[in-house]
Amino acid sequence: MDMEALMAQASALQDKVAAAQDRLAQIHVKGISEDGACIIDMSGKYDLFDIKIREDIIARGAEGVAAVVAAAYKDAKAKADEIIDQVMGEATAGIPMSE
Repeated sequence: MDMEALMAQASALQDKVAAAQDRLAQIHVKGISEDGACIIDMSGKYDLFDIKIREDIIARGAEGVAAVVAAAYKDAKAKADEIIDQVMGEATAGIPMSE
C-alpha cells in the first residue's frame, strides 16, 4: 500500500472515530440498583447526566448510599461498555488495522 493511500485511510478512520465519539457523547445509558434505589444516567463516554437516590435509601447511612450508587454505576458502565464496543466497531468496520 502506498503512503498516499495509507494517509487517506488514516484520515477516513480518524473522521469515523470522531463521529463515533460525538455519537457516544449523546447516548444515554441508565444504571439501576436494587429495583430503582439508585438510578444513574450517563453518556456513552461515562459522563454523568443525572443521579437519583430514593429517599428511603438515605436512612441506610453513608455506606448504604455508597453501595447502591456503586451498584448503579457498575450497571451503567457495563451498558456503556457494550454500546462503546458496538459504536466503535461500526466506525472501524472494513478498515484494516494492519497489513
